Amino acid sequence: MTTSKKIHLLIVEDEAPIRDMIKFSLPAEFVVTEAENTAQAKTCIADRQPDIILLDWMLPGMSGVEFAKALRSATLTKNIPIILLTAKAEEENKIKGFDAGADDYITKPFSPRELIARIRSILKRGPIAYPDEVLVIGDIALNLQKHEVKIKNDILSLTPVNYRLLAFFMKHPNRTYSRDQLLQHVWENALEKTDRVVDVQIKRLRAVLSPYGCSEIIQTVRGSGYKMVQP
Repeated sequence: MTTSKKIHLLIVEDEAPIRDMIKFSLPAEFVVTEAENTAQAKTCIADRQPDIILLDWMLPGMSGVEFAKALRSATLTKNIPIILLTAKAEEENKIKGFDAGADDYITKPFSPRELIARIRSILKRGPIAYPDEVLVIGDIALNLQKHEVKIKNDILSLTPVNYRLLAFFMKHPNRTYSRDQLLQHVWENALEKTDRVVDVQIKRLRAVLSPYGCSEIIQTVRGSGYKMVQP
């Protein structure tokens, strides 16, 4: 009989009741390690690299956002999925969290069922990250080091904005982003841009992908924005 692989989860949270609530609500497929602050978290990661990290925003010493940035800048931890736990529900704070490298964001108070669903969703989705920093979704391969995009061995000719837009979508597939969020993440001088700019660049990016049958990978979510759907 085969046993399923355990999911190693690191909880970085200074409030013991919240850690206990998370720990005792998780199903048997999870193995939990706890840390009260980022110093303890670094030790835990050095001992055993987790599959995913639940990271509180407000921590003593280094904040969760600062720690997320540090994890993303380190070779050994840059691809570990991160979910930020926070009481800060404003959109501006969510954008700060995503800019720091968080994969998802859940606002306190939250239900254990919602948290488990978010964790499983992140672990299921791509993109596939290889050691040479190539992201692959469907037939599209994006090399982050070379700033090069290939489809079936053809190198695409992309403008800088289209490249950044495609790279952002490939780093965060299956998630809907509003036009304002895309402006904040992808464009320089975002305050000087309008929603129309996003629509135009999405259209141009789809036109480049269309000859390869990949234009539908970027979908319009009516009333919400756009998302990249992983085949």
